[in-house]
Amino acid sequence: MSVIGLPYLHQYAAVLTTINRRPRKTRLNRRSAILIAQQNNAVSKLDSTTPVWTGGSAGKYNSGIEISRGIDVEGEGRVSEKSVVDYFDQARVMVESTGRDGGGPRWFTPVECGSPRLNRVPLLLYLPGIDGVGLGLVRHHEKLGKIFEVWCLHIPPMDRTSFAELVKLVNGVVRSEHSRLPNRPIYLVGESVGACLALAVASHNLNVDIVLVLVNPATSFSRSSLQLPASLLSSSPVQSLFSITSPFNHVTGSDKGLQVIANLLPGNTLLWKLEMLQNACAYANSRLHAIQAQTLILLSGRDPLLPSQDEGERLRKVLTKCEIRKRNDNGHFLLLEDDIDLVYLLKGASFYRRRRNCDYVTDFLQPTPSEFKRVENEYWWFDPILSPVMLSTLEDGKIVKGLEGIPSEGPTLLVGYHMLLGFELVPLVLRILTEKNILVRGIAHPMIFFRQGEGKLPDLSSYDMFRLMGAVPVSGTNLFKLLASESHVLLYPGGMREALHRKSEFVRMAARFGAKIVPFGAVGEDDIGKVVFDYDDLARIPYFKTEMEQLTNESMKLRTESSGEVSNQQVHLPGILPQVPGRLYYLFGKPIDTKERKHELKDRQKAQEVYLEVKGEVERCLAYLKEKRETDPYRSLISRIVYRSTHGISPEIPTFEL
Repeated sequence: MSVIGLPYLHQYAAVLTTINRRPRKTRLNRRSAILIAQQNNAVSKLDSTTPVWTGGSAGKYNSGIEISRGIDVEGEGRVSEKSVVDYFDQARVMVESTGRDGGGPRWFTPVECGSPRLNRVPLLLYLPGIDGVGLGLVRHHEKLGKIFEVWCLHIPPMDRTSFAELVKLVNGVVRSEHSRLPNRPIYLVGESVGACLALAVASHNLNVDIVLVLVNPATSFSRSSLQLPASLLSSSPVQSLFSITSPFNHVTGSDKGLQVIANLLPGNTLLWKLEMLQNACAYANSRLHAIQAQTLILLSGRDPLLPSQDEGERLRKVLTKCEIRKRNDNGHFLLLEDDIDLVYLLKGASFYRRRRNCDYVTDFLQPTPSEFKRVENEYWWFDPILSPVMLSTLEDGKIVKGLEGIPSEGPTLLVGYHMLLGFELVPLVLRILTEKNILVRGIAHPMIFFRQGEGKLPDLSSYDMFRLMGAVPVSGTNLFKLLASESHVLLYPGGMREALHRKSEFVRMAARFGAKIVPFGAVGEDDIGKVVFDYDDLARIPYFKTEMEQLTNESMKLRTESSGEVSNQQVHLPGILPQVPGRLYYLFGKPIDTKERKHELKDRQKAQEVYLEVKGEVERCLAYLKEKRETDPYRSLISRIVYRSTHGISPEIPTFEL
């Protein structure tokens, strides 16, 4: 799967437990549970003082899930349309209700989360920002509740638990849950000071499988404009806060949120919070070196309180397993903004897993309708500009327009030659998903999942949509699992040189599961751009040779145990002269059924014969398309523009006669 070029183109709450300042001691706060549930006109039945993990047993992780082949309609969870103001209206009610009981920090599970739809799910602990309310995920509750068991931390406004005590409190929960279910990942989602708390807890639990999701972490507090002399804050903390942030409010649009925070918390509480924030920053920064947890940092480009993006870059260099995602147009309250979907971000970054090591097949969650819509919107221009022509071959050998010839049932292996920059990938995957509700899982180069260093390759975030749509790192194990799950798999034998040990190996693996092999060809790249400098040309120029070596050193090598051409997997971006776009053409050949040939194809010679048959069919598809496109009256972009101007945008543009 060619993956270098494309990036360059373009969720009230039922309180389940109240945890005292002594860790591991719990008691039920029913009054708060009923009150908070009534805020949503729903009263949850409280059956126990400990949240129940539905399904599974300690120490066992079986696959145990049905892998759907297309759009995941059942997994669609609504991202609430609540605004920042709506959030603070609900937060004010919660603060007023818990501010009088004199209790300490407590955990609650939002009613909106419901019950997870999967048999086993990770635990997600939400650690709030400076307000301490614990409702920061309110827009994401429903969607998160389908794939996580969600606990949110609430810190009453009059509580004066120190940061060190909060660390002990969360430590107690993490260790208790790990002891109960040692193979279940525990996600710590922390905003601002909550991110400092998450980092501190992770540094104390090196043997626990923790995944950190940090949102605008306050580890940069010492370098922020909030770092004021104590005398100024103590004299008038509210006014001091606004004197800092007012110059930025018109830029970020977060002025209402900041005003409500100041009105939400009493002046002495706000002062306490800011002092605790200073301690939290120092505590977390002193322990960064010890953290080994997988970390995803979400950063706002218009944060008026903290230098978030600069801090994210610093943390990425310090933390060993860290990735960042930047949102340049968002403010400090990132998770409350309209265009943010936390589940979408986690899936795109391959940060959702249900066991210690990510399994790209069984941990994969199919895109929901709304997620698929976002992908379509991102690549909206492919169809009107390139107007792909899709042809397929029926069992009797007849070539027809559309995708009727592609088997609806798996396992099915689509085998072809990829274009130089992978222009054919997006239309192929989207069209098959749209017309047949089949999600094609692409076998991709590891460079879109892993890096050996930072440099000139596109940032990993550039490939989030590939991962969201089911791409998996190339390996025989992943191909085996995909075929075993009866998936439709997209494979380019040879890919970036040779991914499998032998070119015929995929034939033997397909036969083991009785898969149908569909050879296909795609042409049209030469009508999009003309290659003026290929690999051989670039390798002769010292500057470009050095560039290729640097790119190759950044990426993950496929075959480090091999030698010669197979191991010579140099990453390069050829010199291309753009042209007025032509048209993309696809032909899916007649399926080759291996179901009745399982024993026969164990023989390597027989498998090689089938490989040559597949290769010949791919070449026949390419030759057919190259010949027929010459007779397409709408091959050029100009002719298609004229056609749409007279027939409208919607009608499909005709092509050559079959």
